[in-house]
Amino acid sequence: MAGPGSRVFISHLSGVAVFDPNGDQVGRVRDVVVSLRIGGRPPRVLGLVVEVIGRRRIFLPMTRVTSLESGQVLTTGVINMRRFEQRQSETLVLGELLDRTVTWSKNAQEVTVLDVAMVQTRLREWEISKVFVQVGRVGRLRKAKGETLTLDWKDVTGFSVTEEDQGAANLLATFDQLRPADLANVMHHLSSKRRAEVAAALDDERLADVLEELPEDDQVEIIGKLKDERAADILEAMDPDDAADLLSELPGEEAERLLQLMEPDEAEPVRRLLRYEENTAGGLMTTEPIVLEPDSTVAEALARVRVADNKPALAAQVFVCRPPNETPTGKYLGIVHFQRLLREPPYTLVGSLVDDDLDPLPPDTPLPLITSYLATYNIVAAPVVDEADHLVGAVTVDDVLDHLLPEDWREAALHGPADEREVTGGR
Repeated sequence: MAGPGSRVFISHLSGVAVFDPNGDQVGRVRDVVVSLRIGGRPPRVLGLVVEVIGRRRIFLPMTRVTSLESGQVLTTGVINMRRFEQRQSETLVLGELLDRTVTWSKNAQEVTVLDVAMVQTRLREWEISKVFVQVGRVGRLRKAKGETLTLDWKDVTGFSVTEEDQGAANLLATFDQLRPADLANVMHHLSSKRRAEVAAALDDERLADVLEELPEDDQVEIIGKLKDERAADILEAMDPDDAADLLSELPGEEAERLLQLMEPDEAEPVRRLLRYEENTAGGLMTTEPIVLEPDSTVAEALARVRVADNKPALAAQVFVCRPPNETPTGKYLGIVHFQRLLREPPYTLVGSLVDDDLDPLPPDTPLPLITSYLATYNIVAAPVVDEADHLVGAVTVDDVLDHLLPEDWREAALHGPADEREVTGGR
């Protein structure tokens, strides 16, 4: 992946091949999906429209893109093959922004958009930063000649949407910089109608992050108001343990319908989690810890730990197992803690650093014993291993805290009560 500050012109991505982690070609890029924001703020890049076999177009979130270099796009993880359907809050760059006549605010001069560039921020998100324009109007065949310029997004007007065009855009602009937990707290105090509007306008990844922080009643309400196809997309974007918790609150038939709509590879770990009792290691664990084979190096381990999407508790250690590396893994060998990785040369094999003194937890371990285990050994994530010595997941301290705190702990806002008037300026 190009690093923070790297600029990519969108037109250069058109037709570029997309490859999965195994090196097999998935399809080709046909467009880029962005979310326009009010107030002249740079649009956020949501993902790519990829044409796969049969001329079917699917959506590839930017969070699943690992590289945009060398004339190809590399992806990680499972790709959702559901047909792409553009939402009201989304804009296609190649299809809707290029060739548009806008205004250069410096001198109120009309310019024509020839291309736009996106850049990765320090938070590893992508946003549109530059607009490549030609002065004056250009016909459909682009025969007119004129000066070409590269302008900052903020120096061009005519793109920004109005509140009427984007529904809850004004409210979303207020929320844009909030952490998921803080946005969840605000949404909890909104009216049911307004909460549904905000949920509809959020992109899938953002809404999934927020749902994980909301009380169960709010989760059920929001997921119930979404179309089934989008609800399945949201569940796929959630951590499997959080998705399983949400589905366990739904009627059985509704939960099964949503599981059927999910991609099989995404639904399978959720189904496994639903088989365990709620307050046990199996019911609390995540199925996506960092797993490495014993012949992996410290350098490889640190690269996995540094991935921005890793939660802190999961990035505190790696679990060493025989292949396969997806849970349930091959034979579980032990843990290597992050601090140990920092003290060793990068070429050292993690198999030589394994801490195998700690007995892993069986899936049926009850919550009180899990709590004692984490406290006794001063660790933030515990391995969960089945009877065949396969690692099936890891229980993290944040999952344990969620179940130790009172059921209504989310109701108490850390910074005082918030309501719709406070965050929107409404009367």
